[in-house]
Amino acid sequence: MFESKISTSERIKRLPPYLFARINALKHRKRQDGIDIIDLGMGNPTDPTPQPIVDKLCEAVRDPRNHRYSVSRGVLNLRRDVARHYREHYGVELDPEQEVIACIGSKEGISHLLLAMLGPGDTAVVGDPAFPIHVYGVALAGANVISVQLGNDDAFLERIRYVVAHLFPKPKVIILNYPHNPTAMTVNLDFFEKVVGLANEHGVAVIHDFAYGQTCFNGYKAPSFLTARGAKEIGVEFTTMSKPYNMAGWRIGFCAGNATMVNALGTIKGYYDYGIFQPVQIASIIAMRHCQEDVVRQQAIYQERRDVVVSGCRKLGWEAEVPRASMFVWARVKDEHLAGQSSIDFVMRMLEEAEVALAPGRAFGENGESYVRIALVENEQRLRQAMRQLDRALNKKAMVGAGD
Repeated sequence: MFESKISTSERIKRLPPYLFARINALKHRKRQDGIDIIDLGMGNPTDPTPQPIVDKLCEAVRDPRNHRYSVSRGVLNLRRDVARHYREHYGVELDPEQEVIACIGSKEGISHLLLAMLGPGDTAVVGDPAFPIHVYGVALAGANVISVQLGNDDAFLERIRYVVAHLFPKPKVIILNYPHNPTAMTVNLDFFEKVVGLANEHGVAVIHDFAYGQTCFNGYKAPSFLTARGAKEIGVEFTTMSKPYNMAGWRIGFCAGNATMVNALGTIKGYYDYGIFQPVQIASIIAMRHCQEDVVRQQAIYQERRDVVVSGCRKLGWEAEVPRASMFVWARVKDEHLAGQSSIDFVMRMLEEAEVALAPGRAFGENGESYVRIALVENEQRLRQAMRQLDRALNKKAMVGAGD
């Protein structure tokens, strides 16, 4: 076999193994064989983008002036609407010129901000489990991750405080994410007030991923980090159009808050891209202005799906709390069902035996082992079918024994 003499960078070599690769390969093979896999592994919305957004995109595409390069920070009218959204929904005042920037989805924005803020020898503190880019983005910047067991309480903040106070050199960034992916963990405003106090005390910056801030249930309203007093002095928050407006493939999100951090991201983006396709930006303005009722309807849809999945998990004997937000259920698989396997091997087995794709908890960190993340991306009928197929696969031995 030919052995390549091409060498990749240390940056690539430092990246941890992509644990979804085996799962995605098997899922692809089964679909190639015509097998109907119910895919609950990825948080990829399947519901349509609201029609007014699509209509505005089509209108804007027909204008040749929108075919040129845009600006990497996002058009000013869009940034103004982001500032208006924060003012109306969270009571936060933002300067659209200095404190708001558009990103090619929040994932790109987080990764490039970490590149702007971190380098070799620097450290970021991240909860475990974590959304992968919160870890990989640090590694891509050549910096180090200190993982602490995730929480949403004073004990979690004390774990962070201990690391920040005792590590030398001191960590530069704390990365937070509430409502949380994958665990769906939530917080109240007093939590963020304490985060700001901790960050000020130790001179560390905060990056908050707020991707699921508008996907909330049962009257819960997720607080924006920027609502906390003094938050803009020490951190930024990322939001996205992907989840609330079903615009995942459109790739548009925002970073808002501390002007120094926003401008550092703008500097990096100025070298990397020429901005998001302008019709997408124009359509996003329409989304924020005219599609809040669609956001509320989508919340109700996810809430009903959540109830189906939580009920199904509990029938399986899995531990699953009822999430107050996000588009996921985080479930602890019964030991009997794991049968000594890792969560990755268990998910592979469920693909084979139940024809259902789940996300293994281990893919999000060591503390995710024995858990699975279930995305609420299929309709209720398909979700019920998925839970039945899991039940049949996991309890078939018991059924065979009973039949004997």
